[in-house]
Amino acid sequence: MSPVGPVPFLSAIHLMLRLSRILISIAAGAALSAPAEDSIRIGEYACLTGKEASLGMSSHQGTVLAVDHVNEAGGVLGRRLELITEDTQSKPGESSTSVRKLIARDHVVAILGEVASSRSLEAAPVCQAAEIPMISPGSTNPKVTETGDYIFRVCFIDPFQGPVMARFALNRLKARRIAIFSSSTSAYSVGLAKFFRQAFIEGGGEVVAEPKYAEGDKDFKGQLTAIRAAGVDAIFSPGYYNEGALIVKQARELGITVPVFGGDSWEAQSLIDLGGDAVEGAYLCSHYSPEDPSPRVQDFVAAYRRRYGGATPDSNASLGYDSVLVLADAIRRAGTTEHKALRDAIASTRDFDAVTGRITINEKRDASKNAVIIQVRNGRFQFVESVSP
Repeated sequence: MSPVGPVPFLSAIHLMLRLSRILISIAAGAALSAPAEDSIRIGEYACLTGKEASLGMSSHQGTVLAVDHVNEAGGVLGRRLELITEDTQSKPGESSTSVRKLIARDHVVAILGEVASSRSLEAAPVCQAAEIPMISPGSTNPKVTETGDYIFRVCFIDPFQGPVMARFALNRLKARRIAIFSSSTSAYSVGLAKFFRQAFIEGGGEVVAEPKYAEGDKDFKGQLTAIRAAGVDAIFSPGYYNEGALIVKQARELGITVPVFGGDSWEAQSLIDLGGDAVEGAYLCSHYSPEDPSPRVQDFVAAYRRRYGGATPDSNASLGYDSVLVLADAIRRAGTTEHKALRDAIASTRDFDAVTGRITINEKRDASKNAVIIQVRNGRFQFVESVSP
């Protein structure tokens, strides 16, 4: 047989195979880029790795548990929730990149995140410009929701938390001379320090030292030595748990015995792991207590422990959980995932019965709710008192 005859036929086969591969590739790409009709895609950006991973993982685990619970109950509008998560790695720049991917590539109907105010401030303008509702579980800086009318949160804010801790220092600790040891590079720390300082002075206290540090610092003994010389009654350190643990530990090593207390971002098991015996007795502000006897809280705590090997959920886990429930409730009430209608439904949330208390979204898109004071006792966080707005 002559070799000339079959060549056109084989070439045609090869061409068809190539065309098939191209068509399959196009179809696969379309399938990846288009949301499944039987699910409602929601995006999450969280610090799952990096220096604040303890906060981000806790929030993420609460978020995952809530999505599972919603789906087990039949989903929303007859459709399952599909959670798509991006890791911000606790790094600047990653939040905006993550949110752009979730919106453009994954076509999510809403965004959940972040716990850190600086990263929420980075991502919020992206969500606002795209008119995609964003709910932060734990960012307390007031500027987050000031970004625009599509930005919400389910936690209290620093203008509330700061005065709560100031009254606590004045009334319970009987402190009159305070040092505020804050981070100059964290939006959360800067904001909380500002509102604490104002309320503490208005309450009759005196701020006698205000040293600063930068995120990632490890040695605080120079600033602590200056604080010791100032003769303070207590030290307020409104930063994250990793620096907070080292600050308390080094304060004790320098013979500083006065109370040291922080904000809600101290509530991470890593504070106790890093600080050890030094953080015994430390106080902090929180969003809920797992010791709350309400059935809503105890059901959540039991479910979390079953899912995550007996671990007790902290406030970031409860806030992650609540952010999903608030969003799911808004989708139900809106009857659609259309962005404007969903935004309006979130904004109209009133007296929603959540794990962290009854949540009402106010005119500034912030959550009005109680705060809780907790203390490290016997190596774990224990309830001290609840404070109303």
